[in-house]
Amino acid sequence: MIGGIGASNRYIIPAANISYVTPVNTDNTVFSSGRVSPVECQTCKNRKYQDGSDEMVSFKTPGKISPGESCAKVMSHEQEHVANAIAEGNEKNKELVSATVSLKTAICPECGRAYIAGGTTNTVMKTYGDDPYSKNLKSFEAEAMKGNNVDLVA
Repeated sequence: MIGGIGASNRYIIPAANISYVTPVNTDNTVFSSGRVSPVECQTCKNRKYQDGSDEMVSFKTPGKISPGESCAKVMSHEQEHVANAIAEGNEKNKELVSATVSLKTAICPECGRAYIAGGTTNTVMKTYGDDPYSKNLKSFEAEAMKGNNVDLVA
């Protein structure tokens, strides 16, 4: 049984005979003289994000994102890529087959905080019409169908 959390930072865990436990803070804070103050290491402070695609989206120039905001901001950025793919899929002779977003997590080597290190959007687009891909697909399908409808009885 763990004692109640209140004004004291002492926890009693009778099973292990430990009378004092320093709390672990998931938000990377340090207790000092009864107050909680946030701490940001130099690695997290200097981390920058930049988009490497050829689309017009955010983060074309390097920008800072705090570890606490990295998930929301990186996902929002990747959704810009999805929105661009949807717009392209609505064009004539094109169809968006799928769009998937993957986020990459990492742990800061200096302070141990988890953060989103980046993201990737994969899209699959199907095109129709007179472009070279459609012509090759039609000739491939025609070649594949030859001989499939042979009447062996006659």
